[in-house]
Amino acid sequence: MMPVHTPEDGFPPGTILLEDRNAPQSELILSPTPTDDPDDPLNWSKLRKAVNFALTCTYVLFTFVLIDINSLAYRGYIKELGLTYATFNISSGCNFAGLAIGCLLLIPCVHKFGRRPLYLVSATLQLVCAVWWANFHHAGELITLSFLVGIAGSVSEAIVMITVVDLFFVHQHARMNGIFIFMQSLGATGGPVVAGYIVVSLGWRWMWKIVAILVGVNLLFVLCFFEESKYAPTIVGHSASSKSTEFLEDKEKFDTTTETQPVQSVQVQRSRKSIRQRLAFVTKTDVPILQHFHQPLIVLFSFPAVAFAALTYGSILSWFSATVSAGSYFLIAKPYNFNAAQIGLFHLGGFAGTVLATLTAPPLNDWLIIRLAKRNEGIFEPEMRLWMMFPAAVINSAGLMMAGIGLAKGLHWAVLAVGNGIFGFGFIVTADVALTYLTDSYPDILGDALIAVVFVRNGLAMVIRFSFTDWIYGMGIQNTFILIGVIALVTAILPAVLVIYGKRARAKTAEKYRVYASRQQVARAI
Repeated sequence: MMPVHTPEDGFPPGTILLEDRNAPQSELILSPTPTDDPDDPLNWSKLRKAVNFALTCTYVLFTFVLIDINSLAYRGYIKELGLTYATFNISSGCNFAGLAIGCLLLIPCVHKFGRRPLYLVSATLQLVCAVWWANFHHAGELITLSFLVGIAGSVSEAIVMITVVDLFFVHQHARMNGIFIFMQSLGATGGPVVAGYIVVSLGWRWMWKIVAILVGVNLLFVLCFFEESKYAPTIVGHSASSKSTEFLEDKEKFDTTTETQPVQSVQVQRSRKSIRQRLAFVTKTDVPILQHFHQPLIVLFSFPAVAFAALTYGSILSWFSATVSAGSYFLIAKPYNFNAAQIGLFHLGGFAGTVLATLTAPPLNDWLIIRLAKRNEGIFEPEMRLWMMFPAAVINSAGLMMAGIGLAKGLHWAVLAVGNGIFGFGFIVTADVALTYLTDSYPDILGDALIAVVFVRNGLAMVIRFSFTDWIYGMGIQNTFILIGVIALVTAILPAVLVIYGKRARAKTAEKYRVYASRQQVARAI
């Protein structure tokens, strides 16, 4: 298989020809270029892709339901277990610690064992935790459970985006990532709505029992229908797992060759994998994975796009976590005196914002890059996606300040809900643009890059949750949210720098990118 652009084309990583202007009618060029192999996920039928992606989205939904409905049982924990707000925040911090550590330990395994076993292991551990959560009695168990749920859900963000790259083309990435982030938000905001009514009518233990049933059903569907999407393009007579040294040696030989040899095409009869092969528990590849335990940190500090995505995604998820924590604590007190069902309904404001953003922002982003590429002689630059970050920064800041100041002054709950809705809209746009920019810039090191992004994201969230109690008591809730809003606005500086210097940075890191990409199990574009 030939890539759209080889290194000799002079394009930095991420820059591609998205439209053929020499064709009789302008047409999109598919990137990555699909092979002629029927088992190449890019060649799967729309139905196969839809089934796999739907199961992936359902998994993400229940992952964030598990993570975020815990706050609905907070009043029950106080009455039945004598839990304090500080202990509750510590358990939340441990959850983010599990998310960060688990990602470092588990995601490298996708290179050797495939995507399917990680989905199955994660969903199984989630089922165990949900059952245990329905039957725990001590604060220490809550902290342990929060950490284990973090471990179980740690693969959700990185592996889903890897699956998006497995199945879809560049011009579809923003929409698919937008759907993923929406399902994430649906679990975090829609889950509490339903959970709140369950807590009020049946008690907080039944909330976890029902979640256990749903997670168990999801596990069964993943076991029976989720196909392995790991794919390594191979050339007849060559191993798919060539090492980076072989790549560099071959490149040097190519550069020093003065004569070209005629190429003979070889017709290869390809047969489709059987159902048993497609649903195998493990799809093992003979590639080393030890380097993937330390490469993410190197990648984080070597590629500006990775650092940008990590800081942007990490900060926006941290502010989301802070708003959920503050709401669960202050809304049960005067002047609101909300019960669990009312707190759940309160999250509908944020949910409405995420729905509106999902329906408009990702399709608009994909439309925008096609328009900008047409104006750029058909050439797509990943930085074209970043223009939507600037209005999103203003929206995020306004929503956070509106919700925080309203909560501090005891304003009507509708004001707080609208503020959460505004922030929910900006949250979807920000996260979608940051992650899609990373996906488009460095697709062949995405596994390592996403480990770095998720590690930073959860590390930031962990620090904020551990310190949030002291932060609010020290500054007051109004000043805390004003500061958070200002920080959210200042983060707009980062995409501005990349709009100007991003392509230059990708060009300077191109050779290092190709070296790291050649060490991956799959390297479509080098």
